[in-house]
Amino acid sequence: MNVHNMMEDLVTAEVNGLYEQVKRDKAAWLSCDCKNCRLDTISYVLNRIPPKYVVSGRGVTHSNEIFSDHQLIADISAVAMDGLRIISSTKRPFHSLPREECEVQREENPSFNFPTFTGYLLDGSTFEPISGAKVLLKLDGSPVQMVDMTWANPTQTFQSTKGAFTFWASSLPAVQAGESRKFEFEIEIEAEGYEKSFHYFDVPIISDKTKKSELNTACSIKIRDIVLFKREIFEEDMQN
Repeated sequence: MNVHNMMEDLVTAEVNGLYEQVKRDKAAWLSCDCKNCRLDTISYVLNRIPPKYVVSGRGVTHSNEIFSDHQLIADISAVAMDGLRIISSTKRPFHSLPREECEVQREENPSFNFPTFTGYLLDGSTFEPISGAKVLLKLDGSPVQMVDMTWANPTQTFQSTKGAFTFWASSLPAVQAGESRKFEFEIEIEAEGYEKSFHYFDVPIISDKTKKSELNTACSIKIRDIVLFKREIFEEDMQN
């Protein structure tokens, strides 16, 4: 069974059309229209409109109703223009790289494939999210390589994402499929006003036949919330 969100087709066409229109108009604020920026804009729009899923050809026959809904298209166009302006003003560091450098390349080799790791940084006194912290993921004492350029290590926490941090480590080679191994990771955290902190966790992995190239958000490990204490509180506890 193949499930498809028809809104992806409509949004992709609308976003690409807007980029071409803005380029023709030579808008001064348009700083880039590369494939990565366009995909970021498409993602921005799709996260802000309801999906329309179909499974069969019969479902697709209703697409004409969607594509002829002028109010829906106008709403999508307005959101897309907002997204285009935002992406143009806040380009990610990898935006100008060739798309293949921003994607995980599938390889037919036995590999240890890692899930994504997600955690949260909280203040030890208020339990509020900590923003602006640098979070580094390490394995065997060295920074872990991420799957592609769209994942950062070290990464940073933000107030808007409630102090969350996320990693997706690059696959490691295995001798054969079915091989079992436990990986011991270290998280190093630095935040202004807080004591530098280190946290550890281990992940048992069984190797697969191939290196996975697609993100599966259902395959994720939630790291226990990490609580940091401000430097003056830490020093006071040490003195006592």
